[in-house]
Amino acid sequence: MKKKVAIIGSGFASLAAACYLAKDGYEVEIFEKNSNIGGRARQLKKDGFCFDIGPTWYWMPDVFERFFADFGKKPSDYYELEKLSPAYKVFFGEEDSITIEDSLDKICAAFEAEEPGSSKKLKEFIKEAKDNYDIAIKDLVYRPGVSPLELVTPTTAGKIGQFFSTISKEVRKEFSNTKLIQILEFPVLFLGAKASNTPAFYSFMNYADFGLGTWHPKGGMYKVIEGMESLAKSLDIKINVNAPVSEIFVENNTATGMQVNGKKIKADYILSGADYHHTETLLPEYKRQYKESYWQKKTFAPSALLFFAGFNKKLENVTHHTLFFDTDFEKHAKAIYDDADWPENPLFYASFPSVTDDAAAPDGKEAGIFLIPLAPDVEDTPEIREKYFQKIITRFESLTNQNVTDHLLFKESFCVKDFKEEYNSYKGNAYGLANTLLQTAFLRPKLKSKKVHKLFFTGQLSVPGPGVPPSLISGKLAAGLIQKED
Repeated sequence: MKKKVAIIGSGFASLAAACYLAKDGYEVEIFEKNSNIGGRARQLKKDGFCFDIGPTWYWMPDVFERFFADFGKKPSDYYELEKLSPAYKVFFGEEDSITIEDSLDKICAAFEAEEPGSSKKLKEFIKEAKDNYDIAIKDLVYRPGVSPLELVTPTTAGKIGQFFSTISKEVRKEFSNTKLIQILEFPVLFLGAKASNTPAFYSFMNYADFGLGTWHPKGGMYKVIEGMESLAKSLDIKINVNAPVSEIFVENNTATGMQVNGKKIKADYILSGADYHHTETLLPEYKRQYKESYWQKKTFAPSALLFFAGFNKKLENVTHHTLFFDTDFEKHAKAIYDDADWPENPLFYASFPSVTDDAAAPDGKEAGIFLIPLAPDVEDTPEIREKYFQKIITRFESLTNQNVTDHLLFKESFCVKDFKEEYNSYKGNAYGLANTLLQTAFLRPKLKSKKVHKLFFTGQLSVPGPGVPPSLISGKLAAGLIQKED
């Protein structure tokens, strides 16, 4: 008889783990608390507009290819990819912007135009970043974080200095132009920490950006979830929605099942892709690996205030991905990581998927997603949300030289309270646990419980870290640990 694995949550990590386990012969059943699968990767549909509520960036296409290849498939079997050209645009002020194109040569030309001599330095920087990418993404991140020895290889021995330097230091060694520095520090924001607290080895994110480029699945990032759902169903995985887990049962130090909507579900293994902290609250307190004080001391990736806006016209001077760095970068970072307060003048990001994808908005209209990075657990009220929308939309109009307020059909918001309520997110964080030096690899919360046998974890609070590609990898790692139990 097949052994059964019950999986909590249906995000990227959970779906990936489910597919690997089913392929290996387990009976797999997924339990999702919300009415749609995908975890944080969900969609909002309204009046003919379609927005990705969660991830909007498709980076590291090779990781997606590797995932589907493990099942004899490829991404194109499930969704259509387009490389964005340009990848994104960065505003630094009125009539002051830099466009990041779709190839390293074009990006070098943009750097050279901003700072003569910088293109040669950029090529060297990206060469080193590619080397790190080949070590990290093709090898290190596929290790389960069980032992510090996982990081010790002949190749990493030569990189040891990069684990004790930072992205910020390395970038500033070569570049003096503030705008170029900000562009080069931007990718590590996906890892959840300031560039000054992120090991220099993580420059592989710059290769993901400039070397591999930015892509878009036609129909939105949710198409990836739908592709994984299709794969899961082909592997006979059962998926339940509106199925919140209220308790994990433990007998003789072994997980034996879960309480779901008042019903006991028995299982040989339990794997949680839900928020790690929340999952441990489903256990008796003495069976939790990490005390509340442990979580309070950790550096969490930011939360976010998001707006999903429909406009009755096509907007000007914007690209699919647009960054607004026209205020003090360091002050905003200080508000997030040091002060845990709302930033006075926030940087923000905007995505206009309808620039690229006709499915995102009705003909002649524009879909806009606006995101302000925030400290987790800040006060969240309708009044504060509206105040910050007015802050960014006023700047947006000035920077892009157009009126959009009069063309706003609607806007929906999502913030700290929603992350807590929708995803049981610790402190309402949006991206998980930051990848600082002391929160890397084996120093992150473990994929396998140390206190409860046959209980496992996956996702952005565990190994290898935040982001969609790492979540796919996390699912594979967790599934591999379960397979080793037998």
